[in-house]
Amino acid sequence: MSLFAVIKTGGKQYLVKKGDILRIEKLEEKVGKKIFFKEVLLCFDDKKRKVEIGKPYLKIQVEAEVLAQDKAKKVKIIKYKPKTRYHRTRGHRQPYTEIKILSIGLEKKSTVSAKKPTAVEKNKK
Repeated sequence: MSLFAVIKTGGKQYLVKKGDILRIEKLEEKVGKKIFFKEVLLCFDDKKRKVEIGKPYLKIQVEAEVLAQDKAKKVKIIKYKPKTRYHRTRGHRQPYTEIKILSIGLEKKSTVSAKKPTAVEKNKK
């Protein structure tokens, strides 16, 4: 069964499946720690041909493990104006977090449940 999901993190959307390794915008998590993405926009099962679309999110979470915290290759920025002897060179290395998708599944239900009305409360209504 191949289960795909579209998650939202860092202002971007990623199509993921179990076992994928992604580079996403930097998250402040330690290497080896498990993280959960609860902003799942879409879920797709290609075997059963079933699609679920969130409004705006589904009640599904994606579990991932942090593999590395690193910086991308340097990007050079060059400014140049002819005939005025003006030129500037700058560089930038974008930080990223490398993650591995472990599972796609339902959200874990919280242990706190809604209070059941007692017999006295029922009679008041």
